[in-house]
Amino acid sequence: QVQVVESGGGLVQAGGSLRLSCTASGSIFSINNMGWYRQAPGKQRELVARVTSNGSTNYVDSVKGRFTISRDNAKNTVYLEMNSLKPEDTAVYYCNVQLRRSSWGLEYVYWGQGTQVTVSS
Repeated sequence: QVQVVESGGGLVQAGGSLRLSCTASGSIFSINNMGWYRQAPGKQRELVARVTSNGSTNYVDSVKGRFTISRDNAKNTVYLEMNSLKPEDTAVYYCNVQLRRSSWGLEYVYWGQGTQVTVSS
C-alpha cells in the first residue's frame, strides 16, 4: 500500500504566497519523478511543475519565476513554493508521484487527493 498526502492549500490574496507539501509513504522501493498538477473549474488538469530523481525541474510557462518545486528524498516529500500568486492560479492542486514498490517491479503513478488553492483579487 502507498499513500500520497498533500497539505498547505488555502485562501490567499493576490501577491501572496503559499507552500504546498506532498509526502509519499508505505511500500516504496524508489521514487522517480514527483510533480504538481492543477485543475481549475471547467479546465483540463495541467502540469504545473515536475522534479526528477536527480533534481532536474521543469515548469509551465505561466508559473516560471514565481513557483519553485523541490524535493527531500530522505522524506519522500515534494514541495511547491508559490509566490506572487494571481487569481488565475486558483485551482485544485494535485501531487503526482512515480515510484516502484520493488526493485523488479513496474513503475506506478500515484495521485494525492488534491488541495484547494484560492487566490482572491
